[in-house]
Amino acid sequence: MTFKLHLQLAADSIIMGRFDISLLLMIKDAAYPWFVLVPQIADIKDAHQMSEAQHIQVLRESRALCTALIAGFAPKNLQAKMNVAALGNMVPQLHIHHIVRSESDAAWPAPIWGHQALTPLGVNQLKSRIDVLKQNAPDGLEFRV
Repeated sequence: MTFKLHLQLAADSIIMGRFDISLLLMIKDAAYPWFVLVPQIADIKDAHQMSEAQHIQVLRESRALCTALIAGFAPKNLQAKMNVAALGNMVPQLHIHHIVRSESDAAWPAPIWGHQALTPLGVNQLKSRIDVLKQNAPDGLEFRV
């Protein structure tokens, strides 16, 4: 079996690049710096289905991404927090959300899910986010944009 990105993830995101195991997506939402790691393993729904080595590698990729996102997107003068979650209630394919949160975001301090519809991401915002991610590129990330 081959890996195929879930249609909903493909519709809501832009493929930014890849790590050794995970595909890196950016959710097209101007309200939050919101990225998703998707382990490129066919037909997987939950982390426990990965081998131990795969799971450890995905955790390494997640940690590297968190470090880069906080460095690039956390407001310097506000409380900031990395939200990392793998819910899978709406999209069954294993995917791990990485969202930089701060006191200035639209849903703070509540969860972002259900707060508002995706806010369209303009071309300039998209370019800016790509530039910030590239400037703070985590080790092992191979960009596709």
